[in-house]
Amino acid sequence: MEKKNNMMREGFAYLIFGVLTTIIDYAISNALFYCTSVPAIPAQTLAWVAAVLFAFVTNKWWVFESHTLVPAEVWKEFVSFVACRIATFIFNLAALFVMAELLHMEFFICKLLISVVVVILNYVFSKILIFAKWK
Repeated sequence: MEKKNNMMREGFAYLIFGVLTTIIDYAISNALFYCTSVPAIPAQTLAWVAAVLFAFVTNKWWVFESHTLVPAEVWKEFVSFVACRIATFIFNLAALFVMAELLHMEFFICKLLISVVVVILNYVFSKILIFAKWK
């Protein structure tokens, strides 16, 4: 029963902080793209950096409850987190390029569709590779 409650808490926390991370990403990328005419790829890059920093802190402390402050362990988590996020970022950019630039789909719709896949991949990477309890 405790494991089930922990999984529910983790899933709920991931959902809440994932929504907040997505809001940060969308707000920055759309503001840059639509308000300042920054092209799609640089707009997404800047938004990604801000969102990843926010996501690392919230995932570490509140989603996966990794409370270590040992610098080597925090650094290892951070590097792993960023590496996995880079992988999903590359996927994000590739999909955005194909959908928005080549297929001329609406930027906002592209981001919505891509976000679903990215959220799932990020959770799996965080759960299995970065903040795994067996470490």
